[in-house]
Amino acid sequence: MLTVLGFTMIATFLVLIMLKKLSPIAALVLIPALFCVFVGKGAHLGDYVVDGVGKLAPTAAMLMFAIIYFGVMIDVGLFDPIVRGILRFCKADPVRVVVGTAVLAAIVSLDGDGSTTFMITVSAMYPLYKRLKMSLVVMTGVAATANGVMNTLPWGGPTARAATALKLDATDIFVPMIPALAVGLVAVFVLAYALGRRERKRLGYLTLDEVLEPESETALVAAGGSEPARPAGGGDGADLPGAQDPGFQGLDPKRATLRPRLYWFNAALTVALLTAMIMEWLPIPVLFLLGAALALTVNFPHMPDQKARIAAHSDNVVNVAGMVFAAAVFTGVLNGTGMVKHMADWLVGAVPEGMGPHMALVTGILSLPLTYFMSNDGFYFGVLPVLAEAGAAHGVSSVEIARASLVGQALHMSSPLVPAVYVLVGMAKVEFGDHTRFTVKWAALTSLVVLGAGILFGII
Repeated sequence: MLTVLGFTMIATFLVLIMLKKLSPIAALVLIPALFCVFVGKGAHLGDYVVDGVGKLAPTAAMLMFAIIYFGVMIDVGLFDPIVRGILRFCKADPVRVVVGTAVLAAIVSLDGDGSTTFMITVSAMYPLYKRLKMSLVVMTGVAATANGVMNTLPWGGPTARAATALKLDATDIFVPMIPALAVGLVAVFVLAYALGRRERKRLGYLTLDEVLEPESETALVAAGGSEPARPAGGGDGADLPGAQDPGFQGLDPKRATLRPRLYWFNAALTVALLTAMIMEWLPIPVLFLLGAALALTVNFPHMPDQKARIAAHSDNVVNVAGMVFAAAVFTGVLNGTGMVKHMADWLVGAVPEGMGPHMALVTGILSLPLTYFMSNDGFYFGVLPVLAEAGAAHGVSSVEIARASLVGQALHMSSPLVPAVYVLVGMAKVEFGDHTRFTVKWAALTSLVVLGAGILFGII
């Protein structure tokens, strides 16, 4: 019964948000509360929610102060050179814009933090998508999928969890997986190219040389890109999710918040922050709290200016923190009622006995739905040991099981249980349901490509 209710609750949530019958925050709170009553555990709802909030509070704190920190860095111009470089590459070609999105997201993902990746990527690329009237779900889908592949870095989380759960060396898991993950990243770039070609065809652009007039680099940054090519036919993209935002002006190269004299200080501070995060010198929430306080104090020493910068980013902070705490209700009920455990046990038990010698392949396939419907902690610490034990009984090494467990991360990054995805859709002004409907199929395909490459190379 708990298994059926668990899957039904998740399906109800996804259907309602994709049909836009409820907002994600409302759905994350009301649906699990209702199912908690159905299960007969309504009296324990408060305990489940408090437990969920307690577990996600550090994540909420990290996101809050990360948004403030990187918001300040964007304000003071730290990422303007990146924006200019991307704009020079992309110009007004939708294909280059989408490929540039994938490249930028992959590069920034090296820091191992999804929220950071999405803040920088959206800040750089959003003006171009708006200027060219491109679909914003293409941007969010490509960025999330690229980040999902890169999320398998040892300091990104999943690899470390798998190593801890199975008592393995993270290097033994990750290094042999590099060729398969590289193929997955290439698949993302190919996907970006294909989606860019589709956008170019939909918008009906003529060739770049036929329509573009020379513009200064300053004008490019101010406008978010050069003038869009004159359409030769097709729609203007205004009917797509997030396509209408006429007031957005991009990054003004003459904005009052720029601090060019402090550029190298801000760059050094950011490098130090990311280094400390990768080396795990302090908990990530503490690092971003300290970093945000230092960035505000040095760049904006006057109190009114500090308040203005915090207020400028308050919408993103409130939206993301609210979504995280709403997700705490969802995860709290899933875990507290035992739905997650029963769902995982049912899926593992549904594996035919004859598939025992192929448990690595089974693990790879199961990693797609399980990491989408569960947190990484729940999957790697709750389900992976069971899969590894089943594999060991048939002579499959635990390290192969661990490698296979990573392939679902491209899809996992678009899960409603991943707080960083709310940073992505919030900053891009895209409905979460639209993002889900567009991205899931491409992310699942990318995960299967990684799995296939792993099998082909003999890694899995």
